[in-house]
Amino acid sequence: MNALKTAAVIPARYDSSRFPAKALAKIAGKEMVVRVMEAVQKSELIDEVIVATDDQRIKVVVEANGGRAVMTSSEHQTGTDRIAEAAEGIEADLIVNVQGDEPLIKKETIAQAIKPFQEEKNLKMSTLKRRLDPKKAANPDIVKVVVDQDDYALYFSRSPIPYYRDDEKKAKEYFQHIGLYVYRRDFLLDYSAMSSTTLEKAESLEQLRVLESGVKIKVIETEAKLIGVDRKEDIELVEKELKKRNRT
Repeated sequence: MNALKTAAVIPARYDSSRFPAKALAKIAGKEMVVRVMEAVQKSELIDEVIVATDDQRIKVVVEANGGRAVMTSSEHQTGTDRIAEAAEGIEADLIVNVQGDEPLIKKETIAQAIKPFQEEKNLKMSTLKRRLDPKKAANPDIVKVVVDQDDYALYFSRSPIPYYRDDEKKAKEYFQHIGLYVYRRDFLLDYSAMSSTTLEKAESLEQLRVLESGVKIKVIETEAKLIGVDRKEDIELVEKELKKRNRT
């Protein structure tokens, strides 16, 4: 069991430019936010699971399914800010940020992100990566990450990184960033209070604010297959994967 008291917070806003009411979209008959919540609840390392939302409709659905939801401001520009507001009322050592549009998340994947905190007492933040098909590296919707020899993030980008300059025939290796984060609670509150930074604005990636401030982010490799739901058509992909899992 985890000696550090750990709470998972799932940010779930109602409005989404690409997919309005995404959190309440049905996936195999169950609202997406409920699927994410129930998946996180299976983790033995999580002491408490909270959905942070800005809409009463989401709160009602979460509570009707036995979960806990807290109302947060509708003015937040990022999920981090929403999680930080919720974290102010939580007593915990660690806060796990589980995206509300990752219905395929597993407890084993969450455990991978938490484990470094059991080994590094000064670690402030961790996240995940997985190998990426080089053919997909140019897609700006897929965030790439490069790390140093100790698996701390050097940079996150929407561009293909690294850039392979000299040998076109050489096998290229890219890693996709998986947007699950674990923070020390105190650091999360400090992070949310930081001003946006130049690289963060350029890439529209808020984790770059952390690197620009000089804080290290541990990046753990995972083989977990996750399908984030950004558009309605992604639901069909998730349902196919759920059927496949149920057959195994």
